Amino acid sequence: MEILGVFRDIDDASRAISGLIESGFPEDKITSVTSIPYPAGVLVSQERKSWFHWVTLAGGALGAILGFLLAAGTAWLYPLQTGDKPIISAFPTGIITYEMMMLFALAGTFFGMLAEMKLPTFARRPYDPEIADGFIGVSLTLDNSRDRSQAETLMQDAGALRIRNNEVEE
Repeated sequence: MEILGVFRDIDDASRAISGLIESGFPEDKITSVTSIPYPAGVLVSQERKSWFHWVTLAGGALGAILGFLLAAGTAWLYPLQTGDKPIISAFPTGIITYEMMMLFALAGTFFGMLAEMKLPTFARRPYDPEIADGFIGVSLTLDNSRDRSQAETLMQDAGALRIRNNEVEE
């Protein structure tokens, strides 16, 4: 279950986040939803570790291996001897290896980006259209519904204009 509190300004949203953290809600379950690009750590100061670059590196390495196997393997399986030239030539093999490496690195980057952003999401998530007009949303993911009333009370005390959830449209 996820709830979203909509706040008019950053001070109220910050007060709500501080109140949620002080009440024992884990900070990694709290996120901010804004249309304004606030610097990292202004509202929620969590540091998320990213594994995005490893997916790109693994894609590039896999592409290089597959590209080399494609170019060298094809020349090895279907040898065409021309004079004293080698069957597996360095430059064409290198070009195919490079192109496959870049193709798989870009594909790994794209799919890693989707995975890191948790897209596509098929779960219904709460949203308020006024967030696009400069309002600030504070989203809290709850493990059980017992904490819902406490979290809603904390958000309302901090100055939430509305509280939405992903179960019932209010």
